[in-house]
Amino acid sequence: MNATAISTRGLGRAFGDLWAVRGLDLDVQRGEIFGLVGPDGAGKTTTMRLLSGILAATEGDATVAGHSVRTDEESIKSRIGYMSQRFGLYGDLSVEENLRFYADLYEVSRRERLPAEERLLGFSNLTPFRKRLARDLSGGMKQKLGLACALIHKPEVLFLDEPTNGVDPVSRRDFWRILYGMLKEGVTIFVSTAYLDEAERCTRVGMMDQGRLVLCGTPASLKAGMAGVLTEVEVAAPRAAKDLLAEVLGPNRVSLFGGKLHLWTAGEEDIAVAEKALARKGIEISAQKRIVPSLEDVFITQVAAGQAGNGAAA
Repeated sequence: MNATAISTRGLGRAFGDLWAVRGLDLDVQRGEIFGLVGPDGAGKTTTMRLLSGILAATEGDATVAGHSVRTDEESIKSRIGYMSQRFGLYGDLSVEENLRFYADLYEVSRRERLPAEERLLGFSNLTPFRKRLARDLSGGMKQKLGLACALIHKPEVLFLDEPTNGVDPVSRRDFWRILYGMLKEGVTIFVSTAYLDEAERCTRVGMMDQGRLVLCGTPASLKAGMAGVLTEVEVAAPRAAKDLLAEVLGPNRVSLFGGKLHLWTAGEEDIAVAEKALARKGIEISAQKRIVPSLEDVFITQVAAGQAGNGAAA
């Protein structure tokens, strides 16, 4: 069996003159959980819809579970599960009725559906709520039911488009526990997320910006690949300090995390420049320390660099 679950070469989609995705080259191995992150409008949802056979590609090609999205999209649809941001649950049907509806939709045999239904209800802790109408479920329970419905036909590849967006932290944790359980069963998971702490849990992460894949690797390699030193700085006026240091060091070198500044610098000389610039404006540094970058640091720095580059090009 081919070890690659998803492979794209030069994949792109244009809407008129606007390229939502362009030149996407990516390989996702079977049995891994691949996270896709990026700002709003980066192309994450379009990528999902291209790989799921919902949207036709303008250029390039991709294979999912060994089938081309250009020539064999119907074969792909029977081998994948796809959970969109607004998954189509039916509020006037109960939990188990929704599961049975999707079992019918995917033509799951009567012999297979009952054990699959019981397993998924237990897996997602929905067994006590099997008779409850979907409209009466909490947000987290709706997401877990949507996931169960997407898994009812035992897909090879599971696509999840920001599945935990707006869900409380406890439900997010439960959702990821279920995903790790699916990995153990050999399902390949391709998930987009707005939460960088969730991306840390993925086998590998791809960062998209303005329709292009700008970084790809394990969370550890992406953080280790950032050049320079990351310093956390505490000041009395963090927003004013951020604007000032963005002018002095560059917009992609400084970001605001809560009430603290994160500075990417080449070394002590840049720190000295920052300290002098703040001192001239009467902004006092109360504390500073070198820290290990998070994926959020990498992401914000990369997006800022891309925006700065576009501004220079314009």
